[in-house]
Amino acid sequence: MTDPRLLDNIFWHALAGPQARFARGTAVARRFARDYSPIVAFADARSPDFAALAPYCDAGERFYCDGWSGRVPAGWRVDVDATMYKMVWEGPIPDDDAPEAQPLDARHATQALELARLTRPGPFGPKTIELGDYFGLFDDERLVAMAGERVFAGGWREISGVCTQPDQQGRGLARRLMHKLLRRELLRGERPFLHVAGTNTGAVRLYERMGFRIHRESTVRVVALDAAPR
Repeated sequence: MTDPRLLDNIFWHALAGPQARFARGTAVARRFARDYSPIVAFADARSPDFAALAPYCDAGERFYCDGWSGRVPAGWRVDVDATMYKMVWEGPIPDDDAPEAQPLDARHATQALELARLTRPGPFGPKTIELGDYFGLFDDERLVAMAGERVFAGGWREISGVCTQPDQQGRGLARRLMHKLLRRELLRGERPFLHVAGTNTGAVRLYERMGFRIHRESTVRVVALDAAPR
């Protein structure tokens, strides 16, 4: 059984658990190593120890921080203050309707990063596709859609990096890739979930029609270490 409480601080449980090899930090504050994904997490998400994290960050480096809405500590700044939904899968096991999808690896890293920068599906780095299974659909050698798995812990597996080239949208490519991932995860006995921006109501409705439901809404901030404490 998957414990829903883990989702409230899933990035910490991943970075302090099964994905610790991708982490840098301490027993109370961690980040993904450079180029994997610009995300930080804390053992106590509501009262994060930014002082413990600071030695592992460069001045001006920006990170996503989930679940914290408190006072900004000296030496740090908040560039974005928003909300996002955590959504969990409650539908049946879908068919794999993207059998032609190709696994993405280091050969595809540049195209994957360019697609993420163009469509902005969320935090993404040059090595994000190494964090889990990522699949892409191609038109000849051009990557036109992708989706994959970013974090996992306690039986929960995140679907992330879902995006499609603007001139290929409306064809259901991302949905097909998600079905492929959902099927693989469910057959492994895992519980799929995803994050979506609180302002992206269209995506929320789409995911609900697919079979996801909202687990909770949480604060998400983009934070950066200033060059000097304020």
